[in-house]
Amino acid sequence: MTELTDRPSARVVPAWVTNLTIVAVIGLLWPLNLFLQDPTHINPYLVTILILIGINIILATSLNLINGITGQFSLGHAGFMAVGAYTTGVLVNYLAVHGRLAGKEWIALILFLPLGGIIAAVMGLIVGIPSLRLTGDYLAIATLGFGEIINIVITNTQSVGPFEIGQASGLHDIPWLAHTFWVYAWVVLCVVCIWRLVHSTKGKAFLAVREDEIAATAMGINTTLYKVLAFVIGAFFAGVAGGLQATSFFLIDPKVYGFMLSVTIVVMVVLGGSGSVTGVILAAVVLTWLPEQLRFLHEWRMVIYSLLLIVMMLVRPEGLLGRRELWWTRQRGTRGGRGGFPIDLPPANPPPSVV
Repeated sequence: MTELTDRPSARVVPAWVTNLTIVAVIGLLWPLNLFLQDPTHINPYLVTILILIGINIILATSLNLINGITGQFSLGHAGFMAVGAYTTGVLVNYLAVHGRLAGKEWIALILFLPLGGIIAAVMGLIVGIPSLRLTGDYLAIATLGFGEIINIVITNTQSVGPFEIGQASGLHDIPWLAHTFWVYAWVVLCVVCIWRLVHSTKGKAFLAVREDEIAATAMGINTTLYKVLAFVIGAFFAGVAGGLQATSFFLIDPKVYGFMLSVTIVVMVVLGGSGSVTGVILAAVVLTWLPEQLRFLHEWRMVIYSLLLIVMMLVRPEGLLGRRELWWTRQRGTRGGRGGFPIDLPPANPPPSVV
């Protein structure tokens, strides 16, 4: 007598192996960083592009949690990035250069990058609680207004107590602390956190909010909690990306954190495929690298870049990967379905027996 079963016999990678691999990848970034810092090995301009790509991956992946995975429409990501950039930049200038942490810049990065993310997350909470009663275009307008308020406040503030802000001229002479190692270590942390969150049991609640908020509420899911949580997590990583940018390029220009930056990040999410983590990463790489490769065209560069985006949206409106991923990880005790998340539901009736 033989039982029929559809459960696959795929091997499951133990959690400790995955965690050890992640730690090893971050560890390998340090010798790679030493190699990239030597201008005889690689052009410094290419290193700058690599840093920009890493920062944009963090921004796009974190916004994907809000827009693509939870189904909201935020245009305020540049504002969260500005909060993190100024928090980290001001504290680094005040304490790491002239204060007690002078000569211990690595301690400043460990302390101030997460702090910039936390302050941005608090701002995400403040804007999220009242704004997430809105949906669609109304939510986009509200978050856009928040981003513009942050930009205007920064542009018209000379200092906050002992901390110099710089008004419209920005903040200058920030020490170059965030080398390639720090940028891509945070890239790994951001991608792993978002990936594990989405493909966890709690992550299904974010997807339920996206697919049908009314049905999710009827099933007992606190939709407001998960929408605010998506905003807070996305804002945290946007703040960290801002801190990395501030300590990678010596200065902060408030004009950078305007409406166009928010739109650029949204384009990365849409082009990669809303809801696809690996698709958004791929789009961030392409949309950072492509404009630099078109610089030889001078004033026609952005025209051609825009036309390529239009053609891409006409040919493949769902994005590069849609909602699919470049790779898939099976979880313990799950059954993988095509094009969806793994499920583990017991059968309604026991399988038939065949003699």
